Amino acid sequence: MRYHALACDYDGTIATNGRVPDSTVESLQRVAASGRKLILVTGRRIDELAGVFPRLNLFDRIVAENGAVVYNPRTREEKLFGEPPPSTFLDNLRMRRVEPLSVGKVIVATWQPHETVVLDAVRESGLELQVIFNKGAVMVLPSGINKAFGLRAALQELELSVHNTVGIGDAENDQAFLSACECSAAVANALDAVKERTDITTRGDHGDGVEELIVELLKDDLQGYGLQRHHILLGRNGEGPEIDLPPYGTSLLIAGPSGSGKTTVLTAILERLSKAAYQFCIVDPEGDYGGFEHAVVLGDERRLPSTEEVLQLLSRFENAVVVLLGVPLGDRPAFAEQLLQRLIAFQSRTGRPHWIILDEAHHLMPASHGPVPNGGLQNFGSSVLVTVHPERVSQAALQTINSVAAVGTTPVATLAEFVRSANLPCLPWPEIELEQLEILLWQRKRSRASPLRVRIEPAEAELRRHRRKYSEGDLQERSFHFRGPKGKLNLRAQNLALFVQIAEGIDDETWIYHLRRGDYSAWMQSAVKDKAMAGQVALIERAKLSPRESRAKIKAVIEKLYTGSA
Repeated sequence: MRYHALACDYDGTIATNGRVPDSTVESLQRVAASGRKLILVTGRRIDELAGVFPRLNLFDRIVAENGAVVYNPRTREEKLFGEPPPSTFLDNLRMRRVEPLSVGKVIVATWQPHETVVLDAVRESGLELQVIFNKGAVMVLPSGINKAFGLRAALQELELSVHNTVGIGDAENDQAFLSACECSAAVANALDAVKERTDITTRGDHGDGVEELIVELLKDDLQGYGLQRHHILLGRNGEGPEIDLPPYGTSLLIAGPSGSGKTTVLTAILERLSKAAYQFCIVDPEGDYGGFEHAVVLGDERRLPSTEEVLQLLSRFENAVVVLLGVPLGDRPAFAEQLLQRLIAFQSRTGRPHWIILDEAHHLMPASHGPVPNGGLQNFGSSVLVTVHPERVSQAALQTINSVAAVGTTPVATLAEFVRSANLPCLPWPEIELEQLEILLWQRKRSRASPLRVRIEPAEAELRRHRRKYSEGDLQERSFHFRGPKGKLNLRAQNLALFVQIAEGIDDETWIYHLRRGDYSAWMQSAVKDKAMAGQVALIERAKLSPRESRAKIKAVIEKLYTGSA
């Protein structure tokens, strides 16, 4: 199950003129019966809401006062996110004859046309307050408090994530929480500005629209909508479109020889998952990801992490790296199996972690170990298996794979090894030679087509390391040598920074000699391995510029891409 929670606005969404139809209540009950959580997100006060809707206990949490209050209807406990409005501020509004004036635990609300007076009073108060509008309503709240803030707080209490939440609403103040949800919907009567920013617009209005959404949610978890807003960037197919990974339902195998770039591909994916707040858990047999800055490491060569430690860390919404150096090689499959079963159970309840990554998968799920009970990764949200040896991975695990990223010098052979080991039909693909940062991507849904050649969009940390290496490091035998037309010079530039420095000091004849031969762009492509930079420099080489102009332009390209940023 992808979506574990449904978050609904009240007025204008489940309610018409303040009342919720019985049919809408029955639909919400079906959502609760499916094991999903219900969250009401409203601008109303709790006492005001209870007066018009006595079924508050239908919801697991109520986000009230436009995000400033989170209320548990079953325990009647509430959390406030802000101080009560100061009496001096309220007195100021009353003195200005702002009526009606509603005062909650945190919120202060009135109606247009009092917005100008309210804004003046906020400015005069010296308080850090904000004004939010809602179809004629004017609400004053502490800065930073809105429906998205309150929804996140409610979800955290329920151990859920916005990535497992569907939201539906109709008005301006709903936009913050709708954009936070993995899937957002607007009822037919919603403002046009809201409809433009949501994933789904229902045909029905008010409660009918909510009931319509619930039917689709319970039918197939909204799979029919093919939402792509949250897809994870992998790279580009040449000069063509971006190639993305769905955040849910991806089962990716990264395979290739040692040192061929598997870690580079996985690190890029992990960095983007972290930025998008998708939670992941890496099972790391050799401690290769112990230094990853976006996760907490458990275990080392002296200490074995317990399954309970892992689950406690995940329950705090942290990413986890589970290092198995302290586990004997022969015991790792059993440990991974036990951990995987607990992770599957945790995810079935909370939707998290969203991704599980098994490095050295041939050690954790070996072909000799047999299938994992209860379906293993088949029951997980998204997963990545990384291996040097696809043929040594359990066939049951390989058969769950829907995408393969082959790296190294013989990517087609790696793909062929995978399809044979997974007992899938093998096609006669021609051999392909990959460049640096390229993979050969095979996708099961287009199995009869040729694999895609994809240039990986590297992680920012990898880009920083790459820039530092080529701007300040020592390329040794791949250095550039300024020799001149008669070979009288041998000025070695072992990195880009030194290249720029030497270029500014050499004579024009030497500079133009290498420029006209295209030596600069050729070096940047072969030694620096930057096709984009080489292309820009090649254009300068062919432009028949003066030595001064060409020096300045090539220097500008290098500084923009490397030495300036480094």
